[in-house]
Amino acid sequence: MSSPASPTPAPVLPALAGLAAVLAGFGLAELVAGLIAPGASPVLVVGALLIDLAPAWVKELVISLFGTGDKVALIVFIALVAAILAALAGILEYRRPPFGRFVIVATGLVALAAALTRAGASPFDAVPPVLAMVVAALVLTMLINRLRASGAATAVSVTPAAGSRAALDRRRFLAYTGISAGVGVLAAIGGQLLTAGSRAADAARALFTLPAPHTPGTPIPAGASFDIDGLTPLITPNAEFYRIDTALSVPRIDPSTWTLKITGLVENEVEIDFAELLALPLEESTTTLACVSNYVGGDLIGNAVWLGYPIRELLARATPLADADMVLSRSQDGWTASTPLEALTDERNSILAVGMNGEPLPLEHGYPVRMVVPGLYGYVSATKWVTELVVTRFDQESAYWSTRGWSEKGPVKLSSRVDVPRENATVDAGTVTVAGVAWSQHVGVSAVDVQVDDGEWNAATLADAISVDTWRQWRWDWPATGGSHTIRVRATDADGLVQTSKLADVAPDGATGLHEISVSVS
Repeated sequence: MSSPASPTPAPVLPALAGLAAVLAGFGLAELVAGLIAPGASPVLVVGALLIDLAPAWVKELVISLFGTGDKVALIVFIALVAAILAALAGILEYRRPPFGRFVIVATGLVALAAALTRAGASPFDAVPPVLAMVVAALVLTMLINRLRASGAATAVSVTPAAGSRAALDRRRFLAYTGISAGVGVLAAIGGQLLTAGSRAADAARALFTLPAPHTPGTPIPAGASFDIDGLTPLITPNAEFYRIDTALSVPRIDPSTWTLKITGLVENEVEIDFAELLALPLEESTTTLACVSNYVGGDLIGNAVWLGYPIRELLARATPLADADMVLSRSQDGWTASTPLEALTDERNSILAVGMNGEPLPLEHGYPVRMVVPGLYGYVSATKWVTELVVTRFDQESAYWSTRGWSEKGPVKLSSRVDVPRENATVDAGTVTVAGVAWSQHVGVSAVDVQVDDGEWNAATLADAISVDTWRQWRWDWPATGGSHTIRVRATDADGLVQTSKLADVAPDGATGLHEISVSVS
């Protein structure tokens, strides 16, 4: 009589073992990162690597789908992939050892490479990913060995006594698995608390009082804003200002240690610390910033009152050489932007900003110091957490996004947007207020026209301008009649250029086209 076939392992328990092992390794890595290398969290370094490696079309897809929630989406994606790999590692280790450990080691090596290749990496940054890899592999081996020895993952035993032992072993396995996972969760929480507790930047910002501007900004005219429900406010509150950058973890810079260096093609290298910067005659200015990823009608644009010191004054100290034409600005996290030297030395209010809307810069918007440059998209100018300006040439240096297919200079495109009514809104027949914003930074907007259903263009009323570096609100009273309608807007800049209707994608240098919405009139 032949022997019964061996029972086939069920995948659930090995998968749980893999998840618990990876969670234990990850949690301890987070704890150690909090102690010795806050920037080397495995999730953050892998996320930063994915951002660096992602082609432009992936970046645009993520931003279009998730907007300013792109970083949360990336972290969730990394967590899901890690969970899938962990479960796979557990199943492979049970059925085909040591392939489960190979999966963990391979994943750990990716995290290690990400940690050591990021800007400013130190040997200590290798510790968290190596620890995660070693701990996860050891815990996985222990759990799978216990699972295999107990037979808890197999079919029901053939005798009552054996069944009781299997049930007990199953409970023990689950207990070990739960303890491993629990240790990982507690360690991860501890790592986060340690990191938060060591962030001197948070405390320094909370105690920081902005100095009064030596040169107040241009007064905002009383007629610069319309009181219309749903219309974008003239000044964007800090909490609502768009944020697009590559930093998964907001850099925490202690202002007492911050310095800015100006190097490169200059006669005199310059270095300045935060106290010296604050002692300079700071200027206040209102400037609209826009992201190159802003699609036609999009909201990746904001207007704020900034406090800072003109970059041209510091560059004058350094005295750029005659053949220089670009400044490569570098962030504390290694990100770079290539700004035309002319845009930092002409009369525009290009500043090293320390304040935003009457408050110290928010941490996520560059505290303690960032660049604000009117007329250029942020990817070539708006460096947050800035620590260095390298005077150079476009034919000698390339910046973060210019090496990924984006144009080098990035002037902001003339554009406009309808805010009121909203897309697919239903309004009553009669006089309907149509309103929105238009911008052409460092040139200015001179006119806005509105069109309904391919009819005539109608001149809108413009709110007063603050300066050529800010957007302008506009409104038009529409004698609406029943039915479905399309409303379209276009702007004209101060040089007489009319906004193009030609559709262009955001890559490589900003979207073009006319914003239009559909409304129903009852």
